[in-house]
Amino acid sequence: MAFNHVALATRDLDATHAFYTQVMGFTLQKVVAAPTDGGGWAKHLFYNTGDDELLAFWDLHDDAIGDDFPTAISTGVGLPAWVNHLAFNAPTLNDLEARKQVWREHGITVAEIDHGWCTSIYATDPNGILVEFCCLTQAFTDADQAEAERLLADPHPALESPPAVTIFKPVTVSA
Repeated sequence: MAFNHVALATRDLDATHAFYTQVMGFTLQKVVAAPTDGGGWAKHLFYNTGDDELLAFWDLHDDAIGDDFPTAISTGVGLPAWVNHLAFNAPTLNDLEARKQVWREHGITVAEIDHGWCTSIYATDPNGILVEFCCLTQAFTDADQAEAERLLADPHPALESPPAVTIFKPVTVSA
């Protein structure tokens, strides 16, 4: 079952909107403005990520909340950036490559990892949130599911070697 939306906070609405429309290629679908419990107000922005699945951001204007809250969903709570992140589907490796080039053309450094069963690219949004486009490169099998169950039950599983990370610097686009 697909999810409807994930909602996160932003402190920089303009940068967030530009990133998710121009860099990620999502469409602003709906904005709701409403009062907050603390006597202020908020905008709730919904971006269509594809297939009518949504990513939402809260633009908060409420003195009871303030404006100095962390927006990074991992580093904001003391975890490494890779722990909590947003991963979006890239249906083909060609799509993944095109998205990588768009990111680089927008001045973003991109990390790419071939995980063996999928290939992913990673960048950070204006809120300090790690975002990923992931392309499955192998179909899951019954053996994969059995191994997942075995590893879930293993209190001390054998550790895999970390995958190699390739870094792609931003590119300059001629006007």
